[in-house]
Amino acid sequence: MDTKNINIEEIVKQVLAGMTGQGAAPTAPAAPKCCSSAAGSIPKTAHVAMLTGLEHFDVKEFPMPEVGDDDILVKVEGCGVCGTDAHEFKRDPFGLIPVALGHEGTGEIVKMGKNVKKDSAGKDLKIGDKVVTCMIFKDNPDITMFDLNKQNVGGADVYGLLPDDDVHLNGWFSDYILVRGGSTVFNVSDLDLDSRILIEPCAVLIHAVERAKTTGILRFNSRVVVQGCGPIGLICIAILRTMGIENITAVDGNEMRLSFAKEMGASKAVNFMEHKGIEALTAAVEASFDGHPADFGFQCTGSPVAHANIYKFIRNGGGLCELGFFINGGDATINPHFDICSKELTMVGSWVYTLRDYATTFDFLKRAKGIGLPLEKLITHKFALEDINEALQTNLAMKGLKIAIVNDAKNR
Repeated sequence: MDTKNINIEEIVKQVLAGMTGQGAAPTAPAAPKCCSSAAGSIPKTAHVAMLTGLEHFDVKEFPMPEVGDDDILVKVEGCGVCGTDAHEFKRDPFGLIPVALGHEGTGEIVKMGKNVKKDSAGKDLKIGDKVVTCMIFKDNPDITMFDLNKQNVGGADVYGLLPDDDVHLNGWFSDYILVRGGSTVFNVSDLDLDSRILIEPCAVLIHAVERAKTTGILRFNSRVVVQGCGPIGLICIAILRTMGIENITAVDGNEMRLSFAKEMGASKAVNFMEHKGIEALTAAVEASFDGHPADFGFQCTGSPVAHANIYKFIRNGGGLCELGFFINGGDATINPHFDICSKELTMVGSWVYTLRDYATTFDFLKRAKGIGLPLEKLITHKFALEDINEALQTNLAMKGLKIAIVNDAKNR
């Protein structure tokens, strides 16, 4: 007799069942070895907001794809609308149409391949965890989690800016997204939905501030001017405030945004619409610092004129971080002698983020909430997926701050 193949426990169950006159209880079928999933909760199709032409999305229905051994299927809860989405919506500068957009998304894991155990920071992953994605590597050894000084993510792909393929679930403007093997993913179950929607834009600013710190000029007592008070500039102010920098002047032409800049931590606000000419505007900025120019400036607009202006606000030996140009916004006219050389200005550019910046962002969001900064108020409008065209038009019309697509009606 081959004793190795005898199931002793099953024999005992059968004997006991015979003694009581009952049949053996049926055994539940084992879960397939390929993956684990939330039983009965996954539909056979998914809905994707596909940009099919300039300024037009169609919500399309596609078959739910197979989940491979290294993949994760995520039920989307929400996704912010980025300026990059608006550029693609209006002009298709990347030539991606038809495309599933949305890269500021978050959602809940509903199915995962057998090889998926931990996130990109080494944190355990399981069904029901809330996650965000950062990038998709292209086997680039210069981009790793803990050696991030060589490159930013410029050489990597990002969900929401991928060419369409036979999967289709490539962007967060959808009700499901397939996170493929080789992607980065972070478990952010300890953050609320609004905070999770803000992770990606906040990471952009965490990276910018980290770049600014490399100049050695940005300190606790620095006088800092932040030009542009859209979501990027407002988040910049919040990060500076969580770092303990208190002397911050916000510059914008919109009083509502300038008022909110003060809620984010700015001590003073200057409306450029009230000052005619760069000399008058420079004087107003210096007046906000009790007659002194700024030690450091963050240029957060996509305006070449604004870029040219900010040099005038900064002292000799000061610093500047330019982060406003995510696409080609045109040329700026500056005087290299007066604006850079004679001032011995130290400048850094900032583009997107690194993986470590993402991890830092999670702690920033907790710290901001801890000191009472109302970051959640940045999300001024929430739309359902089927109303995505209206959402993008609202963004283009600058009727709010951060616009978001939210799939759960109770969260809108």
